[in-house]
Amino acid sequence: MASKEELLQELSDAIVSCKKDRVIAAVEKAKEVMEPAEIIEKGLAAGMNQVGTLFERGKLFLPHVMMAADSMTAGVNILEAEMPAGTETKKLGVIVNGTVEGDVHDIGKSIVSTMLQSAGFEVHDIGRDVPIKNFVEKAKEVNADMIGLSALMTTTMQGQRDVIELLKEEGMRERVKVMVGGAPATQAWADKIGADCYAENASEAVAKAKELLLGK
Repeated sequence: MASKEELLQELSDAIVSCKKDRVIAAVEKAKEVMEPAEIIEKGLAAGMNQVGTLFERGKLFLPHVMMAADSMTAGVNILEAEMPAGTETKKLGVIVNGTVEGDVHDIGKSIVSTMLQSAGFEVHDIGRDVPIKNFVEKAKEVNADMIGLSALMTTTMQGQRDVIELLKEEGMRERVKVMVGGAPATQAWADKIGADCYAENASEAVAKAKELLLGK
């Protein structure tokens, strides 16, 4: 019989392999001896974090990230279907994520959304070229804890500042954290516009979100 550590490693490796059938097999094996929450948090999510790291290093590419996320979703669905009512895994927080108005870049933002979702956050990805007011309206609608703002051009960075100003006008700034990212963004820019944090890549976005929303 495999030890718990071996089963968790098998789950993580299955996610990194990006093969759904392998993930499902590992989940079926692990659920005989482990609670669903542990399988998700310490096995599947750990594998997804590894995928993020490999992507940042250029060892895996976007299709791999999407396949890994799809495989993880399949594994989580098996486990959630078998959980007694009321014992679903608790979401770590609610995040609205999008690329600001005038900017049609989508890939980096989509990876960040995928990684945040895999880490246990409830993510509402509202797409690219998103009008400023839509970020705030969506945050109100879903009672968001954080808004993620991507801008890939210096000409659209101002949109990140505008969302923060609108949150202030709406009296929501104290309650909603703001994370900024994208090629031209920096920590200095985040400080200048009053954002709560800047993330250089998807793995860092997950770490910063946990730090801000959970104090981890």
